Amino acid sequence: ALGLATPLSITVGIGKAAEFGVLIKDADVLQSASKVQTVVFDKTGTLTQGKPSVQGIFSHQLNETELLKLAFSAEQLSEHPLAQAICDYAKSKGIESYDVDSFQNQRGKGIEASVNGRLLHVGSLNYLTSLNIKAQIADEFIQESANAGCTPVLIAVDGQLQGAIRISDALKEDSHQAISELKAAGIRTVLLTGDNEKVATILGHNLGIDEIIAEVLPDQKAQHIEALQNEGSIVAMVGDGINDAPALAKADIGIAMGSGSDVAIESAQMTLLNSSPVAVSNAIKLSQATVKNMKQNLFGAFVYNSLGIPIAAGVLYPFFGFLLSPVFAGAAMALSSITVVSNANRLRLFKPQHSNFNQQHSHK
Repeated sequence: ALGLATPLSITVGIGKAAEFGVLIKDADVLQSASKVQTVVFDKTGTLTQGKPSVQGIFSHQLNETELLKLAFSAEQLSEHPLAQAICDYAKSKGIESYDVDSFQNQRGKGIEASVNGRLLHVGSLNYLTSLNIKAQIADEFIQESANAGCTPVLIAVDGQLQGAIRISDALKEDSHQAISELKAAGIRTVLLTGDNEKVATILGHNLGIDEIIAEVLPDQKAQHIEALQNEGSIVAMVGDGINDAPALAKADIGIAMGSGSDVAIESAQMTLLNSSPVAVSNAIKLSQATVKNMKQNLFGAFVYNSLGIPIAAGVLYPFFGFLLSPVFAGAAMALSSITVVSNANRLRLFKPQHSNFNQQHSHK
């Protein structure tokens, strides 16, 4: 019974997690997740839908079509979600691209490309400022974008700012619920993103996130995770992109979105198959229920055997003349295992609260 106590609970727990869309690769994580104190979320594709779309364009000297054509030509070689949004928008307008002479991706900042004989820099305000490109002409557009919770992507041609594109990525329907459930459980929430600080702050405050860390370069994410761990916190990281992989590996528990990159999924110990952030809260609750079940099993088996073995050894014989018949001894031995198995199977009754995955399947 003692030997069965832990593995049975773990096995049932892993199976139960799979039922509501959480794939657990490492059995140890089912125990350690119960101790999580801080959950760090990436923004794009984790709390948002990961399908950014163009909401507006500002152009300076070039006309809007020419600006979009140049940006589309350069961005089609980038794998960034914001680049994809620009390309999709340009295609919807029937715009064709120029030939690209050279292309260089500046990780977490933007891109540099030579398009139709012109030097293009496309990226964040910080990136263009670092190149000494003045962006004052787009100040109003940038401010309006931030106020609307949109990300501004700036476009410079031959060292001069020529325009900007406003892109937004809608929140997932259950992001509010995911954050509120974690906060209700006393878990600290952190938003860790490379996005514009104003955009991240507005989104973070709307969701009620405790701490917002924005404009983080990809290779700095793991450093921020380490800083949180150095504060004595047990940290879970939730992400979906290639950029999140080092942070997922560094965190005490890495949780990847099933819709994310292969590298992120490989780096994490848990994968959310339905990509719902609510599943993070459900996984932690299941972990707590599994650990509680294991303790019940161990306690029950220990007490049962502590009483049963002395009785079988004849400790009551001098007082009551009672000896345990081998038939009853065998039955009692089996009963201890049955008790543990029955208690472990109680975990099958665990139901994640408000899981969209369950609601979708109940309709089916």
